[in-house]
Order: sequence, then structure tokens, then C-alpha cells
Amino acid sequence: MAMLHLVNKSPYDGCSLNTASTIMKDGDQLLLIEDGVYGAIKSGKAAGLLKGLKVAVLGPDLAARGIAEDKLLDGVDVIDYGGFVDLVTATDNVQSWL
Repeated sequence: MAMLHLVNKSPYDGCSLNTASTIMKDGDQLLLIEDGVYGAIKSGKAAGLLKGLKVAVLGPDLAARGIAEDKLLDGVDVIDYGGFVDLVTATDNVQSWL
């Protein structure tokens, strides 16, 4: 059963991203929203945590924080709100890491 993991906290503000990334299984998807998008920055604290994971970030949250897409780790998908809905409907479960 595929799961969508939602992380909305910065990796500099807690351990939500660390916990989610260690629990993810094959087929799971990670979506970074709100301040969680800081986790997808190439030179950031969490860059090593995301290696080999299927990761997406919410584009409007990147824009709100002034983060350009070229600053993101390779392989990170930038999605819009419609893409967010698509991810939710494509997975069996959603886990929000608060």
C-alpha cells in the first residue's frame, strides 16, 4: 500500500522530515509543503535524507519563500495544487508529519 507523507515543517525546526524519510517504504511519496520545502534545497541540512526517495514540493510554497526551482535537489518534482490532489488520490493513505 503506497503512502503519501506530508511534511510541513522546516528540517531546521524539528525532526518531522527525518522521521518521515526513515519510515518511507518503496512506492511511498514525500510531499514537502509550507516550510517543509526548505528540506529540498541542494545544500540544505536535509539533502542527504532525501537521497533515493520520491520527493515533490508544492510550487506555490516555494514561490512564497523565494526559492527558485534551480536550488532544489535533482529529481525533486515541483507540483501545483492540482498535482497535490492527484498525489492524494493516487495513494492508499496519507500521513501528515506535524
